[in-house]
Order: sequence, then C-alpha cells, then structure tokens
Amino acid sequence: MLYFFQQFLNGLHIGAIYALLAFGYVLINGVLHRTNLAHGAIFAFSGQTMILIAVFGWQVLWMTLPMTLAVAITATFGYAALTGIVLSRNVFEPLAKSSPNAIVVATLGVLLFLTELARISAQTHDFWLPPMLATPVVFAEGDGYKVTLTVMQLLNCALIVAALAASGLAVARTRFGRDLRAVSDDPAAAAMCGIDTSLVFRGAVLLGTLCAALAGILAALYFGNIGFGSGLVFGLKILFVTAVGSYRSPIQAAAGAACFGIAESLWSGYFPIEWREGWIFLFLVVMLVLRFGGQETQQSYRQSL
Repeated sequence: MLYFFQQFLNGLHIGAIYALLAFGYVLINGVLHRTNLAHGAIFAFSGQTMILIAVFGWQVLWMTLPMTLAVAITATFGYAALTGIVLSRNVFEPLAKSSPNAIVVATLGVLLFLTELARISAQTHDFWLPPMLATPVVFAEGDGYKVTLTVMQLLNCALIVAALAASGLAVARTRFGRDLRAVSDDPAAAAMCGIDTSLVFRGAVLLGTLCAALAGILAALYFGNIGFGSGLVFGLKILFVTAVGSYRSPIQAAAGAACFGIAESLWSGYFPIEWREGWIFLFLVVMLVLRFGGQETQQSYRQSL
C-alpha cells in the first residue's frame, strides 16, 4: 500500500506539469480551433533555454546560483513571450481561417526549428542543473519504507496550483475571459459586438505560451535536464489528452491531464517502463476512437430516424 501511495504522489507531480500544459493548450485551441504541434516544443525550449542561461551565468559570469537562476528564469519568460507574440501574429492569425493542415504543417516547422535551435545552442551537449531543494518530506512510513516527495516537487505542485487557480479565475470572471469565450464560440459575432478579436486572440496565445514556458521551467528545475526531442513527446501526449476531453474547458483539460499523469506514474511503478509510452498512446488512441466513433454512430442513428 505504501508503494502505491508513493507512485500516486509521484504522479501528482508529473500530473501537475501535464495539467499546466493542457490548460495552456486548450486556451490556444479555443481561439485557433486547429491542431497545434508547437506547444510541446515551447515547453521543451523554455526548459532548455533556462538551463543554458543558468549554465552561462554560473560558468562565465560567475554568478551565485540563486542569481543565475533568477536571471535565467526571467530571460526564459521573455523568450517565451516573444515566441508567443511571433506565433500569434505571423503564424496563427494568417493561417487561422485556412485549411487545418496548414496549421499542422506550420507548427510542425516551428517544433523542428525550436528543437534544432536549442540543440545547436547547446552544441548537442546535455547540460545539467545541480539537485535543488532535494530534501525529502515524509508523508508515511512503515516497515522501513518511507513515502516521500522532495521540497522541489512540493514547491512545483504549489506553484502550478496557484497558476492554474489564478488563470482559471481570470478566464471565468474577468472581461478578458468573457471576450475569450465569445471569440471562441463565434469570432464574427464577437467582432460585431465590438470585441477586438485580434487582441483577444493574441492574448490567449500569449497566456497559453507562458503556461507552457512555466511548465518547462519547473520541469527543468526538478529533473535538471530536458531532452531535445522531449517537446514532441510531451506535445503529442497533451494533444491526445485534450482531444479526448474535446477541449471543453481549460480547467477540465487540466484535471484530465493530471489524472493522466497519475496513471502514467502507476504504470511506471508496476509495469515495464520501456513499454510505457507505447501502451499510454495506445490507450489514448482507443479512447479517441471510442469517443468520436460513438458520436458518429449516434449521429447516423439520429439521421436515420
């Protein structure tokens, strides 16, 4: 039972990272209504950028560790904001009304560009941050086995919950949130009602991009490194998870992604980890087939009546 509890707690941490990614993805999808393959790339790029700047500040500028981390995190958010602005103005807006395949191809190009940019900047070397706030906090103990999470894991979870709560409240209660829902439902009608649809579009993309950047930064601080190809894997997972939920709301997507993270952790604890990705993606594909196949069957049945 204690082993199960340990895997569940581990799943809460990775699930929180997935939740933040899913929240940002659904925000962007709400105004874009297209498959966005660049979201995972922004997550990985942000983590790698933070690590590279921190390494530069430590080794070249001789900064203290807290100072170099503060500079790296601030600069990373700046890069992420610039990426979000460029994407919204130069990629998403011009292609939003075109074929859905155009957005898929364009965001795939963005993913490859960001992945290669990070790899070339690091000269294909893996840089690692030192373990930080790795002191274990004991939740349960018995028969010599301790159920723990590190201080960094707890801090990450707390920051993500706070970010999701603040963002969810902003979407639900503020004027921007009301405008966002209006533009998501019918941008033409929203424009006729005096809403600046372009401003709302760019704001949604920027907020979603910053969510992905925050997830990447927190993941890098905990794991110490993010692989160059991890953006595609994380992006596909979030794409499938949010598609199963039909992009209904950012908070629901975050909750579903958190459950997915717990399930992934439980698999890692009880089954061969080398098969984890394959079975997880197979499960998501089956869920998508059942969901959308069932909808098509019901629609055909109603038409026959």
